[in-house]
Amino acid sequence: MDALSELLRAVKISGAMFYNAEGSKPWRIAAPPSRLLGRYVAANASHVIEFHFVTQGTGYIRVGEETTPFAAGDLLMVPHGDPHEMGNGTGAEPLDSEKDLPSLLQGKLACSYFGGGGEKTNFVCGYLACEAGLIRPVLAGLPRIVRVNIRSDAAGEWLESSILHAVERVSASAPGSDVILARLAEVLFTEALQRYLSGLPPGRTGWLAGAGDPAVGRSLAALHRKPAHPWTLDELAEHAAVSRSALTERFARYLGQSPMAYLADWRLELAAEGLRTTSRSVLQIATGVGYESEAAFNRAFKRRFGQPPAQYRRSFRAQQRAAVRDGDERTAAEQLG
Repeated sequence: MDALSELLRAVKISGAMFYNAEGSKPWRIAAPPSRLLGRYVAANASHVIEFHFVTQGTGYIRVGEETTPFAAGDLLMVPHGDPHEMGNGTGAEPLDSEKDLPSLLQGKLACSYFGGGGEKTNFVCGYLACEAGLIRPVLAGLPRIVRVNIRSDAAGEWLESSILHAVERVSASAPGSDVILARLAEVLFTEALQRYLSGLPPGRTGWLAGAGDPAVGRSLAALHRKPAHPWTLDELAEHAAVSRSALTERFARYLGQSPMAYLADWRLELAAEGLRTTSRSVLQIATGVGYESEAAFNRAFKRRFGQPPAQYRRSFRAQQRAAVRDGDERTAAEQLG
């Protein structure tokens, strides 16, 4: 899974937050879209991935009309940020978790309890922030709910113990616990993707399935490791140990585009991220992602994002200033309310 490792280095997953929850049967809880969590999880978060690790009991998770049962040891990931419902039993009124978000995500609630007093379901809820454009290739091929079980081997048992220990340290306000949780969140996310990939049936397509193909996986790892390198199809095919035509066919099968088109898209996503998060000049960003000409970069960037790079940066910063003002107003209202 070198391709996944290389991509995740660029994505820079950050801003992990965890809290415990306990539902007693019957219970239902409605979770809002993860975009509402962004300002609590990390500053300027453009995408938030939510997951729930079930430590005890059973239940279900539902997105739209799709219902997935779960049991202890299951890790449930909501990669696309969909609103969803979780529960166990019948007859319970859905609890709107959105109203508790400020308290939960600001660390004021160590654990959330709800339900009718019957059979217990315990789970750890987690949120991690990432850059939407950079994570898009991986998420594009994922279902609305990713369910994997991590109690099937020693590595999963170690991960479970580590998460529970870290969450306890956060609850006790232990020094350094936030940093530990952030790293564990990355491990948990990667573990979920790797286990999901290992369970894919033959014939599946998408970025993760492509990463599991020997030739495409080697090519993706190389492109993500050195995106600014002046790659040619011949060099990439030689690196993947297949012919040009075979590599092109496999990319089309898994990713729906050619290797060079994929590289061009990835370079522009990296450039957009650089414009949003750094003060480097447009020329520095252009050369940093592999463009020899600033004019060529400007044309390609405008075709992809609808704006020249400099205007894109100004528009983004203006939106961020407006979001900060809006967030400050909401925080003040929450404190007064």
